Amino acid sequence: MISILRELLFFLPPALLALLFYSNIIRWSGRSKKPNLPPGAIGWPFIGETFAYLKSYPATTIGQFMDLHISRYGKIYRSNLFGERTIVSADAGLNRFVLQNEGRLFECSYPKSIGGILGKWSMLVLVGEMHREMRTISLNFMSNVRLRTLLLPEVERHTLLVLASWPENSPFSAQEEAKKFTFNLMAKNIISMDPGEADTEKLRRGYITFMKGVVSAPLNFPGTPYWKALQSRSTILAVIERKMEERNKKTSSGREIIEEDDLLGWALKQSNLSKEQILDLLLSLLFAGHETSSIALALAIFFLEACPKAMQELREEHYEIAAKKKQRGECRLSWEDYKQMEFTQCVINETLRLGNVVRFLHRKAIRDVRYKGYDIPCGWKILPVLAAVHLDSSLFQDPHQFNPWRWKSCSSCVTATNNNFMPYGGGPRLCAGSELAKLEIAIFLHHLVLKFRWELAEPDQAFAFPFLDFKKGLPIKVFKNIT
Repeated sequence: MISILRELLFFLPPALLALLFYSNIIRWSGRSKKPNLPPGAIGWPFIGETFAYLKSYPATTIGQFMDLHISRYGKIYRSNLFGERTIVSADAGLNRFVLQNEGRLFECSYPKSIGGILGKWSMLVLVGEMHREMRTISLNFMSNVRLRTLLLPEVERHTLLVLASWPENSPFSAQEEAKKFTFNLMAKNIISMDPGEADTEKLRRGYITFMKGVVSAPLNFPGTPYWKALQSRSTILAVIERKMEERNKKTSSGREIIEEDDLLGWALKQSNLSKEQILDLLLSLLFAGHETSSIALALAIFFLEACPKAMQELREEHYEIAAKKKQRGECRLSWEDYKQMEFTQCVINETLRLGNVVRFLHRKAIRDVRYKGYDIPCGWKILPVLAAVHLDSSLFQDPHQFNPWRWKSCSSCVTATNNNFMPYGGGPRLCAGSELAKLEIAIFLHHLVLKFRWELAEPDQAFAFPFLDFKKGLPIKVFKNIT
């Protein structure tokens, strides 16, 4: 028996190699010729180059891995990432091509571990008709009319609540405060949970653990970040489900209740979604609306602190808006006030370009594609790296400099810049909450620059892990403006 096992072990590796070689022959036998793949390397067996690709690096760069591979192979190269054969794109044209051909040539293809945490009905992992239905619900809830009439006042109310709690001349984490702001805002508008409530705080604490597991290795055994995230998912869903049951019970009892204008109520009344689908939808929107907006706001605070000229122009714009508002005898911002925040929008654009909250996307070719002479075989993964385009010196002058004024130059220059600017993705999967995110940052900055000056309490920097995070939480000190 031992000798037979030895023989099997001796012949197994060659047999596996032969099988792999034969499968590749079968794969391409139906095609006219061998595919012209981009240059690249596959790295180690099984893991490929994944760990090197995900190694942390400063957020205002593309990292050593991308730098080396682009210099060696060009802006389009092949690799083995996340256990799959992958085309990596730092090419602006290919990135646009991939996003614009969603559903025709490519489809969303995130690692299964992400779907395990966010849920199989999460918009992030859904494709096809079900994704379109979920996205339509989200777009209706965050429509332009709702932004004007309901969400703007809510954004301002939550901004003022957070700023009122900031201690003067005492260090605190700006990143945590930004997360508190965006989480409380989304919790209120998705499931009508108010700041300070026990359930709200329980949900917020659960999301901290939840977020760490979303981008962790999918090792599902006690103690790992992935396992903890799955536990947090159960806790978060239990809170949301209890809210749903309370809402249904009040409705079925026939009691007169105050109508709650939140996404939960809208989904229960205006959609045919199942309970599981509604839970996953609310969970994913709470996740998406909380995390990306908060880190974008923290980045804006960080970049502005280091750019006094931008800070001064921003402050002048908001003082003028505040003065006009006072002349009208109004105490709250209007939609017209928001639309006057032109330099603020330049600051937001530059923050997203330089900081790159969403650095790359996961897509998969659903048919054979040829682009610029290269073949992208059906079934291969493709990663459009948005950060590499935003930090490309051939597209943006001095790309590593924070320069909001690049967004207010000549119209033809801005048009060319916008064509290569995709912080919210593009095509049919363009982020449904992009306008709300910009509104949040603008309103928060309005009250921040009017009320406070700030400085870093100690040096800090955002890193990509690949999710963005300030290592020290962006500690700042604030000082009230003298009016």
